[in-house]
Amino acid sequence: MLDLPVPSQENDFYETHIQLLLQSYQQLLGKPLLEQSASMALGRQVYEADFALLSHDTAADPVFNYANRTAQDLFELSWPEFIGMPSRLSAEPVNREERERLLNQVTSRGYIDNYSGIRIAKSGQRFLIERAVVWNVHDSAQRYVGQAACFSDWRLLP
Repeated sequence: MLDLPVPSQENDFYETHIQLLLQSYQQLLGKPLLEQSASMALGRQVYEADFALLSHDTAADPVFNYANRTAQDLFELSWPEFIGMPSRLSAEPVNREERERLLNQVTSRGYIDNYSGIRIAKSGQRFLIERAVVWNVHDSAQRYVGQAACFSDWRLLP
């Protein structure tokens, strides 16, 4: 479990981490993930965005190191529950092999920009994410530091 406090003004809503995610996205996809608001700090804008944004680290069994509020609500997990959780647990066991193939493709290609897959919330509620972008995240020295995913299209499944 990672011991990262909930995003807030005191920690700039993890703006430094958000900048890595957005810069990697821009570099790989050739377009910005979002237009930065002039009236709101970037970290807060992303944390409160109406799309889901998540990232995980480079551990052998990667763990989530970021999840904005939309992702937390969708997965029905609080920040402390989400952060440090193995990212493989976001998919049902039957869908984990497919998820692993996806992440391997992202590792080799840099990104995938039209992913669809089934995920599961804490309550057991299944949902289909559609048109997700998943990409490799690099730091300013171009060292690989993990992967991120964003999506704004999902629907609950029976």
